[in-house]
Amino acid sequence: MSRNLWRPTVLSLFLAFMIVPVLATALFSISVRWDRSLWPEGLTLEWWQKVTAKTAFRRALWNSLWVSGLTVVISAALVAPTAWLVHSRLKRARWLVEILAILPFGLPGVVLALGLIRLYAGNTVMGMSTLLIAACVTITLPFMYRAIANALEALDIPTLTEAAQSLGATRGQIFLRVILPNIRAGLVNGCLLVFAATFAEFALANLLIGTRMKTFPIYLVEFTRFDARQASALACLSFAIAWIISLAILWVAGRRRKGGAGAG
Repeated sequence: MSRNLWRPTVLSLFLAFMIVPVLATALFSISVRWDRSLWPEGLTLEWWQKVTAKTAFRRALWNSLWVSGLTVVISAALVAPTAWLVHSRLKRARWLVEILAILPFGLPGVVLALGLIRLYAGNTVMGMSTLLIAACVTITLPFMYRAIANALEALDIPTLTEAAQSLGATRGQIFLRVILPNIRAGLVNGCLLVFAATFAEFALANLLIGTRMKTFPIYLVEFTRFDARQASALACLSFAIAWIISLAILWVAGRRRKGGAGAG
């Protein structure tokens, strides 16, 4: 293969790998039947109308949105200052924090859920929805920590800190007004990854909450048992919602960056 062809070939294969499953799912969700021939037999929006008309659909979507949103907020609030302290004042403990931050990669969600149920099943103060958010914060910790840590490693933190202190800034002001604006890109990336992972989380939600508070993945899996076309419509909706919210977060972050640059 010539040097001029391998790049478009690799790019085409990558795009086909990413796009074809989504297109096939979308096409199946609007097909009348697609089990007797190579191509779908007729097109219809009936499955989309049926699945979105249910009250349970809106309730499951809302549950997933607020669980994912709270997980992102709590994760960012915990990880950002911790990562900053580790990179600025606790450098000797950095290796330990790095190891702890990647541990959730080796922790299956099922094991975490069963452990939480065993510990907190009789706890009347901490509800299962709170446990679900805590578990999602834990399981998505590597996504948030690595994104913020990479942004911090690109900064000259001692120089920035000394410059801010020479102007009379406190440590809180240094973090909020100097460090955070400079790691905004990493923070946004971490938020996007945490939101996407939490929104699609099934094992933890199913084991910790189940049918008591259905999230969108639980609702979707229920449909796979009796109508794959409606389940395909839900899968497309899940993809579209996560995509739109990700674009919205990037748009808001971009506007604030431009606003900050303009003010400067």
